[in-house]
Amino acid sequence: MLKSKTFLKKTRAGGVMKIVREHYLRDDIGCGAPGCAACGGAHEGPVLEPQPLDPASSLCPQPHYLLPDTNVLLHQIDVLEDPAIRNVIVLQTVLQEVRNRSAPVYKRIRDVTNNQEKHFYTFTNEHHRETYVEQQQGENSNDRNDRAIRVAAKWYNEHLKKMSAENQLQVIFITNDRKNKEKAIEEGIPAFTCEEYVKSLTANPELIDRLACLSDEGNEIESGKVIFSEHLPLSKLQQGIKSGTYLQGTFRASRENYLEATVWVHGDTEENKEIILQGLKNLNRAVHEDIVAVELLPKNQWVAPSSVVLHDEGQNEDDVEKEEERERILKTAVNEKMLKPTGRVVGIIKRNWRPYCGMLSKSDIKESRRHLFTPADKRIPRIRIETRQASTLEGRRIIVSIDGWPRNSRYPNGHFVKNLGEVGDKETETEVLLLEHDVPHQPFSQAVLSFLPKMPWSITEKDMKNREDLRHLCVCSVDPPGCTDIDDALHCRELENGDLEVGVHIADVSHFIRPGNALDQESARRGTTVYLCEKRIDMVPELLSSNLCSLRSNVDRLAFSCIWEMNHNAEILKTRFTKSVINSKASLTYAEAQMRIDSAAMNDSITTSLRGLNKLAKILKKRRIEKGALTLSSPEVRFHMDSETHDPIDLQTKELRETNSMVEEFMLLANISVAKKIHEEFSEHALLRKHPAPPPSNYEILVKAAKSKNLEIKTDTAKALADSLDRVDSPIFPYLNTLLRILATRCMMQAVYFCSGMDNDFHHYGLASPIYTHFTSPIRRYADIIVHRLLAVAIGADCTYPELTDKHKLADLCKNLNFRHKMAQYAQRASVAFHTQLFFKSKGIVSEEAYILFVRKNAIVVLIPKYGLEGTVFFEEKDKPKPRLIYDDEIPGISVPTDTSNMDNSEPERKKKKLQK
Repeated sequence: MLKSKTFLKKTRAGGVMKIVREHYLRDDIGCGAPGCAACGGAHEGPVLEPQPLDPASSLCPQPHYLLPDTNVLLHQIDVLEDPAIRNVIVLQTVLQEVRNRSAPVYKRIRDVTNNQEKHFYTFTNEHHRETYVEQQQGENSNDRNDRAIRVAAKWYNEHLKKMSAENQLQVIFITNDRKNKEKAIEEGIPAFTCEEYVKSLTANPELIDRLACLSDEGNEIESGKVIFSEHLPLSKLQQGIKSGTYLQGTFRASRENYLEATVWVHGDTEENKEIILQGLKNLNRAVHEDIVAVELLPKNQWVAPSSVVLHDEGQNEDDVEKEEERERILKTAVNEKMLKPTGRVVGIIKRNWRPYCGMLSKSDIKESRRHLFTPADKRIPRIRIETRQASTLEGRRIIVSIDGWPRNSRYPNGHFVKNLGEVGDKETETEVLLLEHDVPHQPFSQAVLSFLPKMPWSITEKDMKNREDLRHLCVCSVDPPGCTDIDDALHCRELENGDLEVGVHIADVSHFIRPGNALDQESARRGTTVYLCEKRIDMVPELLSSNLCSLRSNVDRLAFSCIWEMNHNAEILKTRFTKSVINSKASLTYAEAQMRIDSAAMNDSITTSLRGLNKLAKILKKRRIEKGALTLSSPEVRFHMDSETHDPIDLQTKELRETNSMVEEFMLLANISVAKKIHEEFSEHALLRKHPAPPPSNYEILVKAAKSKNLEIKTDTAKALADSLDRVDSPIFPYLNTLLRILATRCMMQAVYFCSGMDNDFHHYGLASPIYTHFTSPIRRYADIIVHRLLAVAIGADCTYPELTDKHKLADLCKNLNFRHKMAQYAQRASVAFHTQLFFKSKGIVSEEAYILFVRKNAIVVLIPKYGLEGTVFFEEKDKPKPRLIYDDEIPGISVPTDTSNMDNSEPERKKKKLQK
């Protein structure tokens, strides 16, 4: 049956367009109940159980299915995900509304419906002849959808009665909408609120803790003193932003001071780019990463960033007077130049809440059900939850979600989601740091694995099409010890004309991962491989990462080669790119390669190749530094693990050899050569990587530190900065140069991926290169796979596809890749921080030399070079314990030492990180 569906759509110009679409109604859509004679009993995908007995409900003891409305799905997803809840009918109407309102919840509900053990059934009520309803005149779409859900619930109950006379099966409608529930009961539909139903499950009392706290804020105001001003409605905020009364931006809470935050204003204007917020009332219930509207305060109320380190340690959530006293500490006497634009939050445009990991801070009141949860991330406020499991959850890592933040509450309300495990347990802490940094780490699904090549695999004639056979070349790889995902290999040989041929051979991952399939989509979602101290979270399945794509020695492997003809002064005479087949002659570690280069007794072809590469690399590096490339410093550590317990038994600062630099130089050169090629061919669609020059204000900490030692650091250009750092020399303080380079890393911006057609600034500040991309690590970076595809099309070795030349889709992809890259780095550092804590746990008190990086009003931030550790030492206060080094006890390394990897070869992270324990 065909019907027409009409709806109105607002155009970009502000007009209204009437859209009419054909809408098909069918008779053959199954109800999901197995053995249903009326439906023919045939169903695709997961189906409901024939006799659902679990869970037992005191409200509805007979077998039943659940049918939730949209708000239950949106707000009570944690309850629905619990193993106790099964046999749920998810209507198409509900699923569409959820999709429009929350992408994360929509993904979670899709995952649940795909889990066959849960028996969730998606019923396409909008295309079923008996359950489709048309919008009535004067009825809004929300009321129409509520009616459609009730019609489907009523149809189900009548339909199941026809299935069998003896069958007592019911469909229970779950809604938190009072009016919707009343109407359902009037129409003879069994209906309960989610809370009523969950509390009736006598065998599962723990489910009550997972209920989202959705009490009406208006009612809560009467029960306590109003602390915060009311948030303005969205319509007023949008009006105010349009008129310039308010500014829209991203709220970023401070790690060091819970009473301070900044708002990064959206838009291109440089004026008031960053606004400071100080004090609880000005923060006005915004949470880190929320999109907020702020009002600028008059200039006479502007403040300077506080120099106080302040952590929220108060257990009494109603002690607002104490907060006001603490806020007075923030105000320091400063000169007028230090004042920054200051504002207050007037409304929330978009909440960016997520489930948070942390620990329960049990209430001092005996038998109390209300407790505070302390998130691992210090930028997130404590959360008030109700739980009957406090004694069980003490000393455990748990997950909590925020439900709301009433005006009369010092902290937001939330609910318990999951118990992760014991604090300090390695598996638990690893799970925490992966969750906190949003690292996708579930095993690869069968759908993804189905696109892997069948084993045993070998190179076929078809694979050799558009591919050069380079198996005769003396190719070798140089990597860290224990590396199994070998992306790159190198060769160098002298040509008959006396010039040198140098090749960088990169694993041809794009041969195995074809555009658009499930394997490709999952790789794009993950974005990067994450390297933790004890494990690796692969971007692609292990069959590819450690086997078929890994350029191991003495096996034939598919590669993408960048080959240069160079003279002995490392000047490029010719460049060519080709898909190839190689057979690596050796898989070496940096130490093994260095030993070969240094050994007078070794003169075989591999060693000769390495010496040639090393000689050229030194020239390339010297030339790069002369152009102004930065060499910055980062205290990185390596752990030695106990073979049985896998606990760290020793740690030391990583030693860098000439061979590290040798590999790095040729990877950089390949990336630059490929960037030029793909930009020539795809000026609008090249995926490139840039590193913006920092604004002058970023260098203030570096200039000030150098000035304290009577040194001048020039920051006009990258070359001036590099030269200034090279001139730093102090016989009485040999570590000064390294310390200033570490501080210089704090001044840098982050390197990012971008689409060439969406930007006009391509420059890479840290590498002093006008153009750059990532080509050399496709096993562990999805950006490189896209670059391989672009390069393959450019040289005629593969064909293009629509998404590859859609700059808007490429820009969206870059946004995800930048986020994943940043989160992977934070997770990696957090893993190092946790293992450092494990190491010191068994060491007891250790005395080591430290250097002061920053001075705060009540603390100093110090660096311990031997261990690459950074921490805060608080000054002694009257009647308080003596100063001690503080790392982060709540979660290993959520705030951690900075390294330079986000700047590609030597790129520091712009923001200061702190390890606290």
